[in-house]
Amino acid sequence: MIGRRGFLKLFGSSIAGLMALGGYAFGYEPVMRLRIARYQLTPPGWTPGLKLRIVALADFHACRPWMTADRIASICSRANDLGGDIIVLLGDYTSGTDFVTGLVDHKVWATELAALKAPLGVHAIIGNHDWWHDAAAQKSGRGPTFSHKALADVGIPVYSNRSSRLEKDGHGFWLAGVEDQLALRSSVRWKRQFAKGLDDLEGTLAQVNDEAPIILLAHEPDIFPTVPSRVSLTLSGHTHGGQIRVLGWSPYLPSRYGDRYVYGHIIEEDRHIIVSGGLGCSVAPVRVGVPPEIVVIDLG
Repeated sequence: MIGRRGFLKLFGSSIAGLMALGGYAFGYEPVMRLRIARYQLTPPGWTPGLKLRIVALADFHACRPWMTADRIASICSRANDLGGDIIVLLGDYTSGTDFVTGLVDHKVWATELAALKAPLGVHAIIGNHDWWHDAAAQKSGRGPTFSHKALADVGIPVYSNRSSRLEKDGHGFWLAGVEDQLALRSSVRWKRQFAKGLDDLEGTLAQVNDEAPIILLAHEPDIFPTVPSRVSLTLSGHTHGGQIRVLGWSPYLPSRYGDRYVYGHIIEEDRHIIVSGGLGCSVAPVRVGVPPEIVVIDLG
C-alpha cells in the first residue's frame, strides 16, 4: 500500500510531468522546432539523368503566437538554404485554430513567402482552410479566394486544376496541381447540404501532352487512390502527420482513410505519394511527436 507521503509525491510528480508535457506540446514543439525530412527515390516513369531536388512546405496556418510573420520568414530562409531546384507550397496558409492572439493578414504572410527562391521557381496550391475562411468564396461557390489572390499578387503561381511543363538540364517534367478536395463546406447558411470539392484530376492531367514525368500537388492525400500510374509522384499535406502522434497513434486524423496516408513516403501498386507533416497547427495549437518540418525530396 502507498502511504500519504508516497501518494503526495507520486501526485506531485504526475502534475509536474503533465505540466512539462503541456509546455512542450504547446510552447516548444509547434513554435521552436523545425525538422528537415529528407527523401530520395527514383519513381516509376522518371526520366533517366533527370536530377531534381524539390523543397516542399505545407500547412503554415499563419496566426499569432504560433505562426507569426517572423517565424514564416525564418522558415523561408531555411528553405532557401536547402538548395532546391524548385519549391512547392502545398496549401493552408491561413489559421486553422481559434486559439490565437491574433491573425496574420494574407498580405503579410504572402509577402514573407515571396522571399522563397529557387531556379525553377516557387509554385503553390490552395488548401481547405484557405477556402473555408473566405466567406465570399463559400457563398459564391467559386474562387479565387483571398489566398489565391495574395499568392498571385507576390508573383507565386497558383495551380488550380492546371498543369505546367518545366525543364531542367534539357529534361522536361510536368508540375500539376488540383484545386482543393474539400473547398466548399456543407452549410445551412449557404444552402449546401454536402461538402464539395473543386478538384478536377482528369482535366488537370489532360493538359499533359507528352511523355515527360508528372509531379502532382494535391493538398489532401485522399485523392491518391484515384491517381493513375502515369503520375510519378504525388505530394500532399493536410494531415499534419496526425499532429499528435504517440507510439504510432493519433487521436484525430483528418482523412477518410485514417492512418493510410497520414505521413511520409507511401507506395501503393507502384504509385508513390509523400505526405508532409506540415508546419503549423489546426484545431488545437499543439504538436507532440510530429515536429514542424520542411520536406526535401531528391528525385533521379
